Amino acid sequence: MNHKLSIDEYDALEQISKLPKNVKPNACIGRNTKRLTGIKLVAYRKDGSLELTENGRQVLFIKQCIDGLRAIANDAGTKLSGPVAIFLEKKGHIQINPESGLHEISQRGKECLADIETNSKKA
Repeated sequence: MNHKLSIDEYDALEQISKLPKNVKPNACIGRNTKRLTGIKLVAYRKDGSLELTENGRQVLFIKQCIDGLRAIANDAGTKLSGPVAIFLEKKGHIQINPESGLHEISQRGKECLADIETNSKKA
């Protein structure tokens, strides 16, 4: 799962996750389908429509968690989706500030973000 995806490919994954059955994919999805199916993040259903594979769902969720962590680091008032907030809280990356009642990034979360930034610059 160490495939480096472009912003456009992540956008296509997001759109595929929300794409109703029997709806023609847009240009963004069309541009990225060949690569995403090749690395097994997307698969064709029997009816010819696209769906995310389990790996595709994991990659998308990890991206949402990283984006959520960055958002909380920049603005504690940011609202996260339920699954992302639950995951980041369980892993100790964010915590509830007892005074404000808002999420804030923990020391562990700051270290994780620093590690992500360091690794993304190397790639």
